[in-house]
Amino acid sequence: DISQAKKTYAVGTPFSKGQKRRGVEHGPKAIRDAGLVERLSNLDYAVHDFGDLTFKHLEKDEHFMHVPFPRTVGRANQLLSGAVSGAVGAGHTCIMLGGDHSLAIGSVEGHAQQCPDLCLIWVDAHADINTPLTSPSGNLHGQSVAFLLKDLQNKMPEVPGFSWMKPFLSARDLVYIGLRDVDPGEHIILKTLGIQYFSMRDIDRMGIQRVMEVTLDHLLARKQRPIHLSFDIDAFDPSLAPATGTPVNGGLTYREGIYVTEEIHNTGLLSVMDVVEVNPTLGATPEAVEATTSLAVDVIASALGQTREGAHIAFPKIPEPKEDTELRL
Repeated sequence: DISQAKKTYAVGTPFSKGQKRRGVEHGPKAIRDAGLVERLSNLDYAVHDFGDLTFKHLEKDEHFMHVPFPRTVGRANQLLSGAVSGAVGAGHTCIMLGGDHSLAIGSVEGHAQQCPDLCLIWVDAHADINTPLTSPSGNLHGQSVAFLLKDLQNKMPEVPGFSWMKPFLSARDLVYIGLRDVDPGEHIILKTLGIQYFSMRDIDRMGIQRVMEVTLDHLLARKQRPIHLSFDIDAFDPSLAPATGTPVNGGLTYREGIYVTEEIHNTGLLSVMDVVEVNPTLGATPEAVEATTSLAVDVIASALGQTREGAHIAFPKIPEPKEDTELRL
């Protein structure tokens, strides 16, 4: 019965201009090809796959400082923001399939239009909180969080392409999990703003169970509110997720990553999820690509309620043999 089914809205964002390596625009198709819709349907979700957004190529888009494609990235995020806002407004859980992590700007912004009290869990090897003034590369996928934070308002120049939005998130409404490659400018930002983060060293020290306990307490103790989960596949160790643009050794194990999504599911508050930076052109072998895309599907399914202990939706009670079955034996 479809009215009983939980509604999920998947939107693909085949976009790569937030960084310099092409191929990540093929991420959405690769994740779908790994069986996403089938897996969610098994979980009793009515899945509306919106398909992919279409991003226009801008002829003229000069660098801003050393930031490439600012207007292209800004416009793509504006488009995505509208799609996410519409999906959440219609009562769907929204899954954004990336694409590079610059798309989180529009995804979180669109979510915030409907849920201004949202909180953000950012699972990533990188903090993505550079400003154009601290960024070593200029790439916008490493600056997404800086666009969202009210606390950095006076530290951000006006980047062309982004006049449609203004920052809305408080530093205290953000937690990072999995950090292990943080730039010097990002480090001073994290420390100055007092942002709660768990590096891989913290996970080694505390264990993932305690990390999730502190994370959810930090975000939800004052009040229950919608969760935005922004999951960069490079949070996982490159042995598990090789097909990504900026791999860093020493990442999450399979079990740690799945525990994160299980705990977020168990709150009942997940509202929007991004899965980004799957780049099928960077796998050394077809097996490497397949490992990465099927991991992305596992992470999404787990965030939406697939459990490792199994579930018994199909069996409300243990079936009993009928009389006539026994007679036939």
